[in-house]
Amino acid sequence: MGLFRRGPKRDPRDLPRDGEFSFFSDREGGVFRSQVRQAFAEQGLEVTVYAGVVTDSGGRRFGLGNLAAVCHRDRRGERSWPGLIRDHVGKVLRTMDGPQPLEILSTDEIRACLYPRVVAEETLPASDAFRYGHEPAEGLREVLALDLPDAVQMLSEDSLRDVGDIAELRIRALNNLRALPVEGHETVRRPDGASFDVLFGDSFFTASRVLVLGELVERLMGTPLTADGALVALPFRHQLGFHRICDAQVIPALQGMAEFAAAGYQDAAGAISPHVFWWRRGVMTPLSEPDGAGLRVVVDGDFQHMLERLVDDEA
Repeated sequence: MGLFRRGPKRDPRDLPRDGEFSFFSDREGGVFRSQVRQAFAEQGLEVTVYAGVVTDSGGRRFGLGNLAAVCHRDRRGERSWPGLIRDHVGKVLRTMDGPQPLEILSTDEIRACLYPRVVAEETLPASDAFRYGHEPAEGLREVLALDLPDAVQMLSEDSLRDVGDIAELRIRALNNLRALPVEGHETVRRPDGASFDVLFGDSFFTASRVLVLGELVERLMGTPLTADGALVALPFRHQLGFHRICDAQVIPALQGMAEFAAAGYQDAAGAISPHVFWWRRGVMTPLSEPDGAGLRVVVDGDFQHMLERLVDDEA
């Protein structure tokens, strides 16, 4: 598992870049969009391809950001793109053209596949459709979603009205999240002795397990978090990093996790956040901020006081 997500060999970075997806060269962007158009045509649908979306004659819009990132990061390189694009387009059209899950599933079936999902707020529609969602941290939003065989469907406030009370549905969704199996777990150990743990898997809700972090850590490690909490990073939907804060090793761990978060977030499908957060009893405080083209680590007074206490304890 390449936790720091080095991508496959691509066109050299000194070639002109694609205006929408800078991880593509101009040539790669052209190849990608041409194959997208071809995949829709194979499904009998003529589309107009723009930089970041395609539209059909009925006005439906299909975003290309996640698909572009999936193609870019696939280690097989450009030869894998046609298959990836055809599969994606097929699933999207089956989901949109077929019967809607909330219309054909029973209430019990809906509740059985309901999960909370943490997403970057900027990826949500500009409308108030998801205003019901909690904000785990600035820039993040927790919404309810259905885990379906071919897709994950986020549910708007309007769509939930006939299903039940949102607060009660969230409780059920969190219980479903707790019951998910752990697909992959790895401890990253640094030369300076610091370490942090990473959960990874195919589930779209892997990063969202930050919502039940305390229980998850105790389940994995056999011991609960201390009152000082943990460092957490959720760079994209398939990874969750954490470090249990118990001594001064939190200092080098913070640096390592900052690198991990930035590497995972870059060009990822389902990107969530490049930041490291201080997690305490479910409250997440960011420990980094934009600095030019990158990020720099910043700490508030409470975190600084905790660091000083942990260093003094080891003196």
